[in-house]
Amino acid sequence: MGRGYILAIDQGTTSTRCLIFDRAAQLVGLAQQEHAQHYPQPGWVEHDPLEIWQNTQAVLHKALAQAGIKGQEVAAVGIANQRETLVVWDRKTGQPYAPAIVWQDTRTDALCQKLAREGGLDRFRAQTGLPLSPYFSGPKLRWLLDHIPGLEGAARKGQALCGTIESWLIWNLTGGPQGGVHVTDVTNASRTLLMNLHTLDWDESILRVLDIPREMLPRIVPSSAPEPWGYTRKDGLLGAEVPVAAALGDQQAALVGQACFEPGELKNTYGTGCFLLLHTGTQPVHSQQGLLTTVAYQLGNQPATYALEGSVAIAGALVQWLRDNLGFFNEAAEIETLAQCVPDNGGVYIVPAFSGLFAPYWRSDARGLVIGLTRYVRKEHLCRAALEATAYQTRDVVEAMSRDAGISPRMLKVDGGMVRNALLMQFQADILNLPVLRSALVEATALGAAFAAGLAVGFWSDLSKVRALCTYDRRWEPRMDATLREHLYQNWRRAVERAIGWLV
Repeated sequence: MGRGYILAIDQGTTSTRCLIFDRAAQLVGLAQQEHAQHYPQPGWVEHDPLEIWQNTQAVLHKALAQAGIKGQEVAAVGIANQRETLVVWDRKTGQPYAPAIVWQDTRTDALCQKLAREGGLDRFRAQTGLPLSPYFSGPKLRWLLDHIPGLEGAARKGQALCGTIESWLIWNLTGGPQGGVHVTDVTNASRTLLMNLHTLDWDESILRVLDIPREMLPRIVPSSAPEPWGYTRKDGLLGAEVPVAAALGDQQAALVGQACFEPGELKNTYGTGCFLLLHTGTQPVHSQQGLLTTVAYQLGNQPATYALEGSVAIAGALVQWLRDNLGFFNEAAEIETLAQCVPDNGGVYIVPAFSGLFAPYWRSDARGLVIGLTRYVRKEHLCRAALEATAYQTRDVVEAMSRDAGISPRMLKVDGGMVRNALLMQFQADILNLPVLRSALVEATALGAAFAAGLAVGFWSDLSKVRALCTYDRRWEPRMDATLREHLYQNWRRAVERAIGWLV
């Protein structure tokens, strides 16, 4: 029986999916299962690691059944995952010591403020490419060590393990308490605030400041393994020994899934928020514009490649707000039809700073506003302004990336739920003055994990083969007059200025 398929696990914030691809990178099996979101206190967000592992097993079985294949036909397993979410568990029993702390969780804000008072917000940026923030998993680990009885002692003995979600899944897939492999890939490690971007190892000086026992940390490995980290067990999930050979944080996985393999290639994933990554080459570029420096991927024994990342907090969430809070429509897709009823925004701008502004402003004192209202304005104009807000915020980040990296992107590759909105994609091309290329497979994140796993085991020979498998179903060219483009964008910047400083 030949091994003609790659299995990708896409473990996200709200659900776990299993996708199976053939040699032509065509999707042949898909299963998805949501997991519960827990909010025990204001600002706290938790997941149950055991529920995620159980769901992973369930969707794996369902996807294999849908594809009509056996585990013995799978050549390798790759994982894409929500990045900064942290799990701690017992090496001997596989039981978590506590719920997973999700990337959205803000309980470590006081700790980050204390660290910033002692050494500045950027005290670790030279080593990690990141500012101090509750977003990252290193402060989450220190919080758990401080608050879970017995955890620190168990960690120093090597009994307690920690890791982001891909570490938890790899450990369980490769045997769990019976010899599970404890690793994390460079992309996820680069989001912990603990890894040195230059050495690709845990930074001893930061571990000392946070007083984190190195014994509990996973070994840092390439995103695509030169040798598989481990194998699924014959008596386990797949009924066969299948190499577990790749892992990437979800946004880096989308970069690989969009075949952004050269410096200057740029992708944006449009979802609840937007995540933009610009490939910057084999040397990290440290941002002066409020962006994050992160590992893009490392394939086998090749040097690591780096990226600049900028995030937009509210994109699809603004559409949801118009639907759920204001009742403008019943289904999110209806916003495009309404927006098409008017030729422009009617002079209205929406700045969706519901919880402040992310890159490149980083202003927590900003709040959302709608400006430019007149008696002429109808809900259709507001719908159009909401879509345009996503495009303007994307341009803000792209311009910051260009200034930092000294690179002018030639096009924007896009994926995610909002890319089905042709009106938004055309306006994005217009306001960026760049072509916008849409992936034919919305599942670019899972495809990136599959590509990394396939490259690890020789299922696909090299990056040129992978690039040839990436297909795009639509391209939008900019067609807006340059004077109008700059007039609209400058009005957007004026609106942002008015949103900043609202909280005092």
